[in-house]
Amino acid sequence: MFFKDIIGQEEVKAQLRHQLESGRIPHAQLFAGPVGTGKLPMAVAFARYLVCQHSEGGDMFASGPAADSCGYCPACVKMNKLVHPDVHFMMPVFKRDSGRPADTYPQSDDFIFEWREAFLENPYLDLAEWMRAARADNQQGELYAAQAAELIRKLSFRSSEGGRRVVILWLPERMNDSCANKLLKLIEEPPAETVFLLVSDDAERVLPTIQSRTLRVNFRPLKEVEMAHALVERFSLSADVADDLAHTAGGSWARVLHLLDAEDETRQNTELFIRLMRLAYGRKLDELKLWSEEVAKLGRTPQRQFLDYAQRMVRESFVANFHSHTLSYMNSAEAAFTARFAPFVDERNVMGITALLADAQRDIEGNVNARMVFFDLSLRMIVLLRQSAAASR
Repeated sequence: MFFKDIIGQEEVKAQLRHQLESGRIPHAQLFAGPVGTGKLPMAVAFARYLVCQHSEGGDMFASGPAADSCGYCPACVKMNKLVHPDVHFMMPVFKRDSGRPADTYPQSDDFIFEWREAFLENPYLDLAEWMRAARADNQQGELYAAQAAELIRKLSFRSSEGGRRVVILWLPERMNDSCANKLLKLIEEPPAETVFLLVSDDAERVLPTIQSRTLRVNFRPLKEVEMAHALVERFSLSADVADDLAHTAGGSWARVLHLLDAEDETRQNTELFIRLMRLAYGRKLDELKLWSEEVAKLGRTPQRQFLDYAQRMVRESFVANFHSHTLSYMNSAEAAFTARFAPFVDERNVMGITALLADAQRDIEGNVNARMVFFDLSLRMIVLLRQSAAASR
């Protein structure tokens, strides 16, 4: 992974290059921004840049935007497969064997082969994709104290290659309290020549004590023109198709890839959303009960994805009332339904509907009974939709 492989984010690339050129590299940085904006591949590219051993000539020592790791020194060759011994990864994992003691299980290294394969296949992967790749079923990814203890042990030894060491900690907001407490001192005062790169999709959920010990590097949503250019270049799409996908993706390359690879899943979420709204508005309790039981059978990851999707569609429905195409990020099927549904999402209920869906997502992540969550969601949706309809009469 090179800087040149990452879509957009030229300001961040320039900032990171300047750190190395100036010799002032913060010991801990927090890469923060929305999902799909390139934070994780940027962390890997920067790690490669930091451990590159090329000593004369090459792209690494070019000036300005051309600067990059050389690509052919021993360190870069190892980074091609993410096997450099001085680049350590911590990622959310889960307990495969519930019988093992909590202080010895699980470890990042237990999942490292799946992690490398998943990242190399898609550097823009999100948590849901990682959980599928790791075959987590309905389990939730988490960063455990055992992972922190193992990292502390590894960093107690000297650098294997004699140079810098880099720790890429993906999704620090998923750390449990024990893990965070173990890492707090290490992040504040890491061993010499050790750099921590924390990569967060929701930086506000990272413990304040962790945030205060890092330099925050903000990633903006990607520009449509950047994504459209990449789609044409990497997938040989027509300009019109690329423009539509880039517009629908709302600044996230992960969503672009999701749209390319998961048309069936999108159709399923669209159909579930439309049914929920129609049945709730019609106050069809028996059919809503069947709907909630159907969704409850999907599994935790598809349920979370549906609730994410539903929140996006509520936003799109509200924005559609302003008749501004530039603010809309929908495919044709979504736009067709929203044209009729939008009047029922307005200032009176949009915040309530959004909060209702967010609460349901929190409950699903907390392993609350899914049938209860989704039936309660559908009942409350009746009130919110009818509230707007009654006020508009």
